[in-house]
Amino acid sequence: MGNLRDIDVKQLNALALAYMGDAVYEQAVREHLLRSGRVKPQVLHKEATRYVSAKAQAQIIRTMREQQLLTEEEEAVMRRGRNAKSGSVPKNTDVTTYNYSSAFEAVLGYVYLLGRQERLTELMAKAIHFVEHPEEEMA
Repeated sequence: MGNLRDIDVKQLNALALAYMGDAVYEQAVREHLLRSGRVKPQVLHKEATRYVSAKAQAQIIRTMREQQLLTEEEEAVMRRGRNAKSGSVPKNTDVTTYNYSSAFEAVLGYVYLLGRQERLTELMAKAIHFVEHPEEEMA
């Protein structure tokens, strides 16, 4: 695999970052579900939807913003992701929700491609915790 330099990552299109972030988040959610003992395939798929739906992801990024959990740099990537024009929106969601969902994925893709593993783990943990405990503030 070719090595993306930090400068290259910073210049990547927001939808490319979201593409990467989608895969990274999906893998983290699947691992979380398996480690928490949920192993039946039909249960896994249904459970995963709670975490990876556009609605869930949009709510996660909004909460992270409200609670000022993003760095300035991540906030800028989030705005780029939110404002990116994908050309299509899945039929089960609205444009605003989809844009915020893409923004969340773009931030994760950005952090991942920069190799900031500790920060990525922190963001994933907060996202998963929020989905499981929406009534609590993220610390």
